[in-house]
This record gives sequence, structure tokens and C-alpha cells, in this order.
Amino acid sequence: MALGGHLAGAQAVTAPLLLASTSPQRRAILEQLGLPFEVAAPRYEEHDEEGLSPIELVRNHAAGKARSLRGEAGERPVVGVDTAVAIDGRLLGKPADPGEAAEMLDALGGRTHVVLSGLCLLAPGWETVEHAETSVTFRELTPQDVAGYVRSGEWHGRAGGYAIQGRGAALVEHVEGDYLNVVGLPAALLVRLLAERFPGAYGIG
Repeated sequence: MALGGHLAGAQAVTAPLLLASTSPQRRAILEQLGLPFEVAAPRYEEHDEEGLSPIELVRNHAAGKARSLRGEAGERPVVGVDTAVAIDGRLLGKPADPGEAAEMLDALGGRTHVVLSGLCLLAPGWETVEHAETSVTFRELTPQDVAGYVRSGEWHGRAGGYAIQGRGAALVEHVEGDYLNVVGLPAALLVRLLAERFPGAYGIG
């Protein structure tokens, strides 16, 4: 495990957050927020249960990731996050190949989609699960736009086939809501939950 961030505040808790993810984007956001954390890969396999809404799915996956580390967390609060792109009521996951990435970008071009993140904050004796939504509008994309972005390879491992913090920013016309949620972690939601559950700690509240 790797330790990051810094404690702040007169009543700062000693236990760092345990992030149930190896995502470099999520680690970077926690470092940006100045939160103390450690990381561990969740022992959880994602299976999308039929009949559930996109919101229910991301909440379930976030909770599954956090719960999978309950046994080794000790006193550390566990943070589980799951992020997905939704348009027309369906989820766009991570493209399997360049062709699928191009199809996703074609579907998003000139339209508004929603980036959904489920977040589970879990500690000994309790857990809370919530979600955040951010609306992202793409500009009209030409075939050249799509082909150029796919060639960049930035779509690898990205829900919806793009990374807003990279070259994907050139595809975006407007963002409404928490920008960091689109990057991969609903920072505003996490900060609010920490302030509610640990007032005065973590340098928050």
C-alpha cells in the first residue's frame, strides 16, 4: 500500500482513508484534496444485475468494492467508488477495442450525457452509500475528430471512451456539476460525507 496526502485540522483523525481502487486518477484527486489515504485493490468482481437502473448499478458496485476490504481496513474508513457514463438510459462502459471506442464517441458527439458515480464510505459499525451526477455536453464531432482521438489511445480504460482531464477536454463543450466526478471521483460528495461523519477531522468542517 502507498500513503499519500497530509493530515490537517486540530482534531485530525489518525486513520487514513483506505481507497478501494488502484485508479491513478482517484489517487491524484485525494492528493489534490490533501486527504490522508492508502490504496488497496478491491476483491470484487463487477456483474451488472439485470433490471437495475444505472444509478443502482454504480451504487451497488461502489458498495461492493468498499465491503470487499472491510476485513483488512481496521479502523480506517474505506472509500469505494464506481463511475460510469449514461446516455439514453444505458451505460457506456470501458471500450474493448478502437472500434467500440469510436462507436461510443459517435454516440456522445453533439449530445449531453451523464457521468454517474456511486460512492460508499464505510467504517466500523456503519456505512453510507450515495451517488453524484454530472452532465457533460460534447460538441459536434466530425469523423476526423473521432478517428484522431481513437488513434491517441487515450480511450483505453475510460468509461465512455474519453478522458476529460486529457485530450478528451477538446471534445467537451460544457460541464454542469462536479468536474472531478467526470475525472473519476465525486470529490464534493466525498468531502460532504467526511464533514458529516468526521466533523473537524481530515481538515474538513
